[in-house]
Amino acid sequence: MLSKSTISLLKSLQQKKFRIEHGLFLVEGYKSVIDFANSAYQIVTIYYTNAIDPKLLNLSGKINFNEISLSDLEKISSLRSPQEIIALIKMPEWPILKAEELKGKFAIALDGIQDPGNMGTIIRTADWFGIQHIICSADTVDVYNPKVVQATMGSLAHISIYYVELAEFLETINTPLFGALLDGSNIYKTNFGTEGLVIMGNEGNGLRPEIIKLVQKAVTIPRGGNAESLNVGIATAIFCSEIKRNSYK
Repeated sequence: MLSKSTISLLKSLQQKKFRIEHGLFLVEGYKSVIDFANSAYQIVTIYYTNAIDPKLLNLSGKINFNEISLSDLEKISSLRSPQEIIALIKMPEWPILKAEELKGKFAIALDGIQDPGNMGTIIRTADWFGIQHIICSADTVDVYNPKVVQATMGSLAHISIYYVELAEFLETINTPLFGALLDGSNIYKTNFGTEGLVIMGNEGNGLRPEIIKLVQKAVTIPRGGNAESLNVGIATAIFCSEIKRNSYK
């Protein structure tokens, strides 16, 4: 049985200020816990119900396992239907991205993405297409938000995330800067080359003017119907798919 203080701590991690204060976040679900356990992240404790056999997790290293009741699981979970296992994980310090790490690669930059679901979709998409770096503006949603973590389905464990003052950072790198804009070149006719940073904008406002000024190649996904806009998560997936397709030419 979990103590009231432990339950209070774990529940508080649903809020960013307490995640930062304690340097901890939660991951829910069997697959996601396995992904994080086999990554560079440090797991503090794995909480599970008797529906899970911890021996089947086949995890190495010093991990504290704590069997809890379904009632306690429901108290600490952020989900309406808890998934029998939750990991308490140490939040790493944000790494410093060096410009040379982007040479010969593609990466994604996010300017003010706010929706946790969109953020999770973008991270999962990047993981699928083998894009390892995502650079976020300082006001982009926290990737350790429970809704973001859940939406990534474990992919967060595989991607390097950086939070920066985006305009300042973009001025320091030499890699080509592609911006998702409405008045850009047709994405299906764009040659992305062998490296670059694809910059995606806020759900409602797009890229900020100070970011647009730094874009070297504006690219658009041509509209064939009557929809006013395209979801940023879907748009990012289209960009990633085109970059991948170009690599096979």
